[in-house]
Amino acid sequence: MTSGGRSADEPRQELVGARMRQFRKERGMTLRGLSAGSGLSIGFLSQVERGISTIGLVALNSVAAALDRGVAEFFDDSPGHQPGRDTERLPEHFTLTRAQTAATEYVSGAQTYRMLSSRGPSLVLEPLLVHIAPGGRREPAYGHSGEEFAYVLSGELLYEVDGVEHRLHPGDSVHLRSTVPHSMYNDTDEVTTVVSVVTPRLF
Repeated sequence: MTSGGRSADEPRQELVGARMRQFRKERGMTLRGLSAGSGLSIGFLSQVERGISTIGLVALNSVAAALDRGVAEFFDDSPGHQPGRDTERLPEHFTLTRAQTAATEYVSGAQTYRMLSSRGPSLVLEPLLVHIAPGGRREPAYGHSGEEFAYVLSGELLYEVDGVEHRLHPGDSVHLRSTVPHSMYNDTDEVTTVVSVVTPRLF
C-alpha cells in the first residue's frame, strides 16, 4: 500500500469486510458473538467490517468457521476465485498440480495467497505461496487450531510468536503449533514472499 493513496487491493479488502458483516447479520450474530467464536477482538473485527483493517487468510478462516461459511464465500464469485481443481482424475489421497495450470489466488489486505495444490479430500495440509506487501495495518496476534510453517523466499518478515518478535530473512523458517498466539508483518519497503503450510486446510 502506498502512503496517501488507495491500494489496488482495497476494493477486495472492503468486499471481505462487507461479506463478513452480511454473513454475521444473516445469522443474527453480534460482533461480541463473532469475537467469541473466532478468537479475534471485537475492535479488530469491527475495523475489518468497515474496511479499515485487513485480515489474513488464516484469521479469516476462524471467522468463516464461526459463521459456518467457507472462506471462498468472502471473495469474488468470479471463476478465477474458485478453489483449485485438478484437470486430471486422481485418487482422493493424491493430487497433481501442473505448473502451467492457472493457480487460484486470493487477496486479503496486504497479502496475496497462491494455492499450491488442488483439493484432496483425504489431505490435511494447505500449502500456499504468500506475497506480503509492505506496510498496511498489523493484525493482532492470536491462536487457532492446527500447525503453521513459513519459509521466507525473498524479503524480510517480522514474525511474532507468543509475544516475542523474530525477524526472518531468506532461508529462515518458523514452525509452530498455531494455538500459540502469533502474527506476521512486513515492515520493510519491499514485497516479502513466503512458502507457507498450514493445517487444517482453509478451503
